[in-house]
Amino acid sequence: MRGGIPDPVEPLGATRRAGLCSGELAGRSIALLGVALSAGLLVGCGSLWGKKEIVENNDPPDVIYGKAETMINKGSYADAAKEYEEVDINHPYSQEARKAIVMAAYAYYKAGKYDDAISAADRYLTLHPGTPESDLAQNIIGMSYYVQVLDPKRDQSTARKALNAYEQLLQRYPSSRYADEAQNRVRILRDLLAASEMTVGRYYLRHNNYLAAINRFRVVVSDYQTTEQVEEALMRLTEAYMALGIVNEAETAAAVLGHNFPDSKWYNHAYSLLQKNGAQPQEHEGSWITQTWRGNGKPA
Repeated sequence: MRGGIPDPVEPLGATRRAGLCSGELAGRSIALLGVALSAGLLVGCGSLWGKKEIVENNDPPDVIYGKAETMINKGSYADAAKEYEEVDINHPYSQEARKAIVMAAYAYYKAGKYDDAISAADRYLTLHPGTPESDLAQNIIGMSYYVQVLDPKRDQSTARKALNAYEQLLQRYPSSRYADEAQNRVRILRDLLAASEMTVGRYYLRHNNYLAAINRFRVVVSDYQTTEQVEEALMRLTEAYMALGIVNEAETAAAVLGHNFPDSKWYNHAYSLLQKNGAQPQEHEGSWITQTWRGNGKPA
């Protein structure tokens, strides 16, 4: 299968179970309806993922699953997703039903229906945590958010969701076949989020809103120390604190920058700025910068 997703396994043995639709229940008494509902026999009347209408399919589950596989191989992803859904809806207790959920999520992802993909993958993880396809479901969530990530100048809520999904994958499934890609995308997303903070921080700095700028640069230093953005963030903190006359913090930012990135062009800028104002890089123990950097296990 394309996109790093494993090919669907061969259909497992199936037990045929026909679903009931609302038309068949119309003549039943209220009491019988209540029994049917409690027994879970109405699953064929609508999609479990919020779809308004699913046509009842009484074919054996392995037959429906096989149709979905054929559609996947032909690239008919949206149609395949619907077939996978029908396995779970019409045959919820069959052996194919569990994997059909995660395969529907994958098919929706390939079809560009990312909200549906996330919904199906979330459903799989809720119903079947710890099963062999759990890492696949978590990866589908990450991929579905990741492909929607925008540039650093836009709102980054989707990037945060993608980062969270991939971090969960690495935490829960460290040996997963998807771990290497997830680790790489975590790095990319963290750098993107740090770049977004820097973009906003520079805007505030240009408009002399120094406190707002500091808050943005502080996020980079506190949360994204391993990104390429941290060097400039420390220099911008030096600049903003000097503009406010808070010399101790400016000197500390420059000192931490120089100690950890002595060859950085940003350190040269910070050092020159301090010299022009009769100050020099030096750490101050009470600074949040010192405490934050040491708290993350890095020399300050």
